Amino acid sequence: MRRTSYPKLLQEKHLQRQLDGIQSQVTELNRARIEVVENLELSSEVQSLKEKLDEHSKQLEQSAEKLRQLELENLTL
Repeated sequence: MRRTSYPKLLQEKHLQRQLDGIQSQVTELNRARIEVVENLELSSEVQSLKEKLDEHSKQLEQSAEKLRQLELENLTL
């Protein structure tokens, strides 16, 4: 049976540490990617809600104006 030399063992340990570090980086990048996708989805949802709010605000303003007109008409009767 052949024995592995000490320098080769050191090199293997060093390479294993590098590999572990790279795997950790990949894991962190995947987490970051997921967060970005979730944030994009939330941004899209927020934008949609802002648009709905604007639309409802306009409708509310129109309704308030119609109410004022009706009140004025009632006062003149």
